[in-house]
Amino acid sequence: MKISVLGCGRWGSFIAWYLSRLGNEVYSWGPEEDYSYRVLKETGRNEYVALDEKITLTCDLREAVERAELIVISISSQGLRGFMQKVTRYDVSKKIFVLCMKGIESGTGKRLSEIMVESGISPEKIAVWVGPGHIQSFVQGVPNCMVIDSENETLKRSLVHSFKSDLIRFYYGEDLIGTEIGAAAKNVMGIAAGALDVICVPLKGPLMSRGAREVARLIKAMGGNELSAYGLAHLGDYETTLFSPYSHNRMYGEMLAKGQRFEKLAEGVATSEAMHHLGLKYGVELPITEAVYNVCYGKGDDTQRCHDEIEKLFARDTTSEFYD
Repeated sequence: MKISVLGCGRWGSFIAWYLSRLGNEVYSWGPEEDYSYRVLKETGRNEYVALDEKITLTCDLREAVERAELIVISISSQGLRGFMQKVTRYDVSKKIFVLCMKGIESGTGKRLSEIMVESGISPEKIAVWVGPGHIQSFVQGVPNCMVIDSENETLKRSLVHSFKSDLIRFYYGEDLIGTEIGAAAKNVMGIAAGALDVICVPLKGPLMSRGAREVARLIKAMGGNELSAYGLAHLGDYETTLFSPYSHNRMYGEMLAKGQRFEKLAEGVATSEAMHHLGLKYGVELPITEAVYNVCYGKGDDTQRCHDEIEKLFARDTTSEFYD
């Protein structure tokens, strides 16, 4: 299959590496001025993977789009809408799009597949690929399980069959709303976990339980299946996000609680704002999400804000454990 992976950062470069291993003809695209692209161009590798010689690295977006049967997008989720304005300058009417990214658009609360539809892509040609796993583990041969979801049942099953291997066991997603919201929301919980690693580690157990519960409430309010919050896209990704030293979001929260700055991308920051927006829109209580949002976007001493938000969570009125 002719596949173009748009985005050659850490996840995009891994996807290109992985899909090439499966025998596909892979192009890896990045903007010429981008640091990730320049490193791959100059050295043929980055800190995660070495690009196989069968992979074609290019900065020509037209070439990458037009030659592909299937286009994988792996960029910062907040840049998707603007990026699709560039992609749709070319004829994409027959292309399949797979989103290998996790986020919700800040300011609108739109899921990434919704942004694709608003960009002119048919829902029948869109799939999402999410779930647990760190590149550092995958390239060492450590397997994991992931999910592919789509409104198109035939496309979903075809992709799972084409992409499965002894490294990744795929499952069919059954709820696109829950899959996307759950995958994005786990990054918010990752920030909370990082702060707790500094302030109060024993609370990470309650974080996992209560975090999944509030995400389930939001998914249900949005018309999805609340059980999706307990699947691979969300709860199944907690070990990777809440405990791993490789997690950008967990590290962001840890450094925030220490009053330090984390310079790499942590998608959970913008996602906390988007979920704050969705909580208000759908009338859903999201106390942990609100705490993360307040810490990320508040003013004053970062460490003190982390302590204050934990105190506020403990001061909330007592409720039933599984209230809606």
